[in-house]
Amino acid sequence: MVREVRSGDRYVIEIKGRTMVVGGAQMERAAPAPSSSRRRPPANSDHPYEQQDPATGRAMHTPVSLDLHGKTVEEAIGALDEFLNEALVASHAEVRVIHGRSGGRIRDAVHRRLRELGPVRSFRIDPRNAGVTIVTL
Repeated sequence: MVREVRSGDRYVIEIKGRTMVVGGAQMERAAPAPSSSRRRPPANSDHPYEQQDPATGRAMHTPVSLDLHGKTVEEAIGALDEFLNEALVASHAEVRVIHGRSGGRIRDAVHRRLRELGPVRSFRIDPRNAGVTIVTL
């Protein structure tokens, strides 16, 4: 898990409870978890956030929003961690987490987790949609 992005293409990462600083060339994108229900646009789409993987030259799709509808709190936190890692590696400055308005259990758990993460500079409820949290990285 990426814990912090530093200057000079360096990252603070955590692997199995150990923290270390590595260069960007030493890292590679992890395969998505098989239970992930996030949808990515097809590879041939003209998605506004489409990027190319410098190592493979293939199109990469790094979403700027994560929809947590239908997930348990545990699944939502796991998906949030994976999503934020991808957003940090893709150098997104701001992302959106869609948790919904009803209940509040997912929203509360997401906000607790965001407070724990060093790379999260701030977060706030979207003033136009109370079911979305805007996260600044």
